Amino acid sequence: MKPKSVKIGNVCTETNVFLAPLAGYTDFAFRSICIGYGAGLTFTEMVSANALLHDSKATKELLYTAENEKIRCVQLFGSDPQIMKEALQQEALSSFDVVDVNMGCPVPKIYNNGAGSALLNDLPKAEKILSAMCSTGRNVTVKIRLGTERGKSVAVAFAKMAEGAGVRMLTVHGRYRPDYYAGEVDFDEIARVKNSVKIPVIANGGIFSRADAETMMNKTGADGVMIARGALSKPYLFSEILEQEYRFDLYETVKRQLELLKTRFDDRRIAVNFRKVMPQYLKGVPCDKEWKCAFTKVNSAEEILALFKSR
Repeated sequence: MKPKSVKIGNVCTETNVFLAPLAGYTDFAFRSICIGYGAGLTFTEMVSANALLHDSKATKELLYTAENEKIRCVQLFGSDPQIMKEALQQEALSSFDVVDVNMGCPVPKIYNNGAGSALLNDLPKAEKILSAMCSTGRNVTVKIRLGTERGKSVAVAFAKMAEGAGVRMLTVHGRYRPDYYAGEVDFDEIARVKNSVKIPVIANGGIFSRADAETMMNKTGADGVMIARGALSKPYLFSEILEQEYRFDLYETVKRQLELLKTRFDDRRIAVNFRKVMPQYLKGVPCDKEWKCAFTKVNSAEEILALFKSR
């Protein structure tokens, strides 16, 4: 598919292939790499509005952005309209161009606290949250799923409500909460959402190749696509989808990501996080299990690079 600009309030993206926020994976370094391959929009990992108001150091660390993030986007979650509005007005978020609200996360820890996809069960409350945030004049967007029960979609009703509240873009993961990240994506329901509103609609779910992205666009008529897990093993997927020339070397990519992370975090922390990052990068890479397993026990960035050279 050819690159297309998406207008979100007063900002315009260069491409319409976006990177989804994924807790523990899409830090500023990984986002920077994806932007280099053509990602038109990237978001911070999901940030708690409540924790932000309590001046959480760990939360504020999530707000750091890469130099090439020309459009800075933060994703918030919470369930209280006033707290969500106050979080948006914090100095820590003043430099962000877009504020996305997560109303689709299926994880019990989020859902059981009334946030994420739990808000799909209470559209009046979701409307209060979005209206309060939009009243600040900021570019507010929202990401949802189809609903919390299979076959009982609230997506169209939600989309119309969100547009009326002042939301400037909607991302739809075409699955229900019980599906998590498996099962078929409901293209027809995403298409109904797209046809029900005038704001941009971005389609998300099950995109691991250019063919997947083209199928999603053709069957939904969406304004763009959002890549999640597909990017973790193939950050160059954005270039593939956009039919752009690219060069990818796994060793050099990992080295670059580690170099970026070293500007912010200590070696031990980087290594521990990479224990889960490397298995993603190595998906589909022919290698023996012992070598692959060694990456889950690393204690330093140097050890990670040395393991590559030992192969």
